Amino acid sequence: MARRTVLWAPYASRVDLVVDSRRFPMEPIDSGTFAVDHVPPHGQDYGFSLNGGRLVPDPRSPWQPHGVNRRSRGYDHDAFDWSTPTWRTTPLAGSVLYELHVGTFTQKGTFFAAVDRLDALVDLGVTTIALMPVAQFIGERGWGYDGVSLFAVHSAYGGPDGLKRFVDACHARNLNVILDVVYNHVGTEGNYFPKFGPYLTDRYKTPWGAAFNLDGADSAPVRRFLIDNAIWWLQHFRLDGLRVDSVQSIVDTSQVHLLLELSRAIKDLEAVVKRNLHLIAETRNDPRVVLPEESGGYGLHAQTSDDFHHSLHAFLTGERGGYYEDYGSLPQLATAIRHGYVFTGQMSRYRRRSFGAPLASPDFRLVSYSQNHDQVGNRPDGARLTELLSPDLCRVAAGLTLLGPHIPMLFQGEEWGAKTKFYFFTDYSRDDLADRMRAGRQQRYELFGRAANAPDPQAESTFISSKLDWDGRAQNTELLNWYRELVTLRKSTSDLAACRFTTIECRHDPSSRWIAYRSNLTLVVANFSEFPITLSFGPEEQITMLATSTGRDPLTPGQATVDPRSLIVLRGLSLDVMRGALESISATTG
Repeated sequence: MARRTVLWAPYASRVDLVVDSRRFPMEPIDSGTFAVDHVPPHGQDYGFSLNGGRLVPDPRSPWQPHGVNRRSRGYDHDAFDWSTPTWRTTPLAGSVLYELHVGTFTQKGTFFAAVDRLDALVDLGVTTIALMPVAQFIGERGWGYDGVSLFAVHSAYGGPDGLKRFVDACHARNLNVILDVVYNHVGTEGNYFPKFGPYLTDRYKTPWGAAFNLDGADSAPVRRFLIDNAIWWLQHFRLDGLRVDSVQSIVDTSQVHLLLELSRAIKDLEAVVKRNLHLIAETRNDPRVVLPEESGGYGLHAQTSDDFHHSLHAFLTGERGGYYEDYGSLPQLATAIRHGYVFTGQMSRYRRRSFGAPLASPDFRLVSYSQNHDQVGNRPDGARLTELLSPDLCRVAAGLTLLGPHIPMLFQGEEWGAKTKFYFFTDYSRDDLADRMRAGRQQRYELFGRAANAPDPQAESTFISSKLDWDGRAQNTELLNWYRELVTLRKSTSDLAACRFTTIECRHDPSSRWIAYRSNLTLVVANFSEFPITLSFGPEEQITMLATSTGRDPLTPGQATVDPRSLIVLRGLSLDVMRGALESISATTG
């Protein structure tokens, strides 16, 4: 059976497929769709001529080695020789995620160079790599959220072969790989969608670019385009899941929301590939995202928890600019840990409206972090927590993240307190877009009340200074060992790995500031005071110290002392004994 090239281009009356110098007229078949019995061979360049015009890239291009504005290139996915054909995705519950940006993870900034650093992540104990977007975008460098060739792997990173080598190497080391995909908008430079058909709409706006037409006239092929894109990544590159960017910005008034359609498609794909696949949404306090379809939800497996990050960051740093205006108290942090959301319908001062809805089951349906690319890179100074907090509070933040009831995620270099910055950077070729981007960044920085002294995002030096300095890893072994200890503890302690906590106690008053939470017999206590606090229990209790951020044994007969700005993990406390120990804190503080 002959293979065909099919293209949806309702704005064209005539379409030619041009492979190298050969021209193949395409036959109109139905509803603006054209087809021809020829597929560009592997390694050959091609494009489409619409109505006799100049060649434009394929909207479904598998490879753009010359950039977003040049011809596409054929790619044969069957030609790749996988070394891990029997790989099975490991469960999401119990995972420890590690977010990385391919271009800055190593000095070379490629998939091949990243493979050489995977053993360090295995040594750390993470289970899942969370890749920032790798779909082809303009220029050589960028965060990837302005992709325009959504089926093509960014050539500067190593193209489709590079991604496959990376995924194969991860699977050989028992690491999952989840990819960030962007369906709320499309990039501006190199965007040829308007030449083909109504892929985009001006009825909805996003801060970053044109929105996809998901619910207007002729939207069915657009929805199919995005669903096919998700399947493409998971099937051809054997990825273990997707993180869908900023889903609150996906406007879809259809009876079946795109996220629900995506969830159904991934379930069908699981039966084909015979392994579980994970869908994680970046969203803000919308429980529908993770509710099952039968309960009126979209059926995704997890969503990120900005409330945890904002509560933790604002409380520890004292920052109150921008969205941090709504956060900063210790009880809010306890609420974020226990219930997943802080805002479940209350008035938000920052948004000037009510915000959020209750989440029925917070446990493993939330992904939490103390740092990620947004929260570091959207600062004008590109500062990590190690620049903003003392070393002891950095260790406490790591403990609360890695031992909490949500799926923890780390950001590249966090585990050794990398001193390299992570800035926002771009590589636009059009001056007007670059100027518009700079103005937008300036407005964002002013909203947070921060000094607008960020380096120019367009400067290559901004990108280079964001690259991880792996030599620094050997210079902060104390913090690295603490992260290793926390990850090992989470994975080896069944009630921590299960992401289920039965009780959270919190106190915040002028004389005592601490937070504690319990999972079965495991108790985590963090002391933010300037003086030690003491938990008392019967001397006959068989209590074990599992971890302490100070490295000092806090146990003496009948009590445990939590040093200032430190965290301890105890094992063996029954619920009644734990409650009694926490009640004793106020009487023994001093």
